[in-house]
Amino acid sequence: MELITASDTPDFERGLRWLMVLRAVFATVLTLSSVIYCAVGGLSYSQQPFVALYCISALLFCLSMGYAVALVWIRAKMLFAYVQLIVDSFIITLIIYVTGSYESIITFLYLVGIIGSSMLLLRQGSLVIAAFCSMEYTLLICFEYYGLLRPLTGHGDLSFLVDFPQVAYRVVIIGAACFAVAFLSGILALQAKRARRDLKVVEGHLKRVERMAAMGEMVAGMAHEIKNPLASISGAIQLMAENAKPHSPNQRLMQIVLRETQRLSAIVTDFLLFAKPKGGTVKEIRLDLAIEEVVELFRQDALCAGRIQVSTRLHAPVWGAMDPGHLKQVLWNLFKNSAEAIEGTGVISISLSMFRGEQVHLTVEDTGCGIPLNDQKGVFDPFFTTKPSGSGLGLSIVHRLIDNYEGMIDFETRPGKGTVFTLILKGRSSTKS
Repeated sequence: MELITASDTPDFERGLRWLMVLRAVFATVLTLSSVIYCAVGGLSYSQQPFVALYCISALLFCLSMGYAVALVWIRAKMLFAYVQLIVDSFIITLIIYVTGSYESIITFLYLVGIIGSSMLLLRQGSLVIAAFCSMEYTLLICFEYYGLLRPLTGHGDLSFLVDFPQVAYRVVIIGAACFAVAFLSGILALQAKRARRDLKVVEGHLKRVERMAAMGEMVAGMAHEIKNPLASISGAIQLMAENAKPHSPNQRLMQIVLRETQRLSAIVTDFLLFAKPKGGTVKEIRLDLAIEEVVELFRQDALCAGRIQVSTRLHAPVWGAMDPGHLKQVLWNLFKNSAEAIEGTGVISISLSMFRGEQVHLTVEDTGCGIPLNDQKGVFDPFFTTKPSGSGLGLSIVHRLIDNYEGMIDFETRPGKGTVFTLILKGRSSTKS
């Protein structure tokens, strides 16, 4: 699962539905334009090219309805989208054949189809559709040139009208236009998708910051009220344990109480860290090297060793201003969270990349169980946890620390397939001169 990809998400399904609607709209326009052309030109509605266009319009309507029904049942929606767009390219080729083949003036429909595919399938999908369009147009013109197809309009044998170099030139130009449009529209679609994702991240981050600010004040007060009596209890138990007889039942009970008070003290410390994170010592660090160091430590941890494969893809060098201890705490919490989501064996993928030369995108992707839909809204909320022994503060602390450095964090998940956490921080590819 990639962060920026055409995937089986609600937005992707919405795009498929819009594709079906636009296909029906195009069929309507095709029918009306044919009728108007016949009426204005005083032509018969039953002439062969127009009958063929009416049939194509009816086919488009039937396909749209069939796709709409199939969308409910089909799970492989990515493959479903490719099938629809490839079929559309064949229909466009058929329309071009009906409207004059070599002399047709609506070859631009290929470009419209390619732009539509880029909005749905990004650059990779648009290049695939461009390849199909180029191949289909080449075959159509070659078949017409060698007399294997006769155009429905009135011009004669194409081989007597134009030379082969002219045919080859037309085919090359159309093919080049298809791939150029696919490449450029793919880039624009990718940037638009990334912009929408970043906007969603900012909106979600701001909402969580407002909610956490109110909770932080309350948590800080509670933590201070608990910490002092807890320290008194721990000190008293330690004194009593020292005076108790060795290996006596009372000493064992006191050891249990002491261990639990230490655990409570650690939880209270986490409360304070969430409520008011320490400023730390901010300095310039090589983020890629710091991440590699934490990854190596995590590979040796019992939670990971022998069970989880950790892979990295780090852009280097990348510099950022952050306290090294805070960075380690953030990474360790994310790695631990991903490892605990994996049952049995799995993979954690870590990538670091630059965006627009001033933003660092750090992603931590796992092949775990994902986050159920009902739990997704509370992922960063303090005390929210689905683990029996968890305090529910790990991701909350990560969020607070990242916010302190004017960064943002968000996630994408597919239940049963895995989760991707994304950190957006300020950074650069080289140190300041």
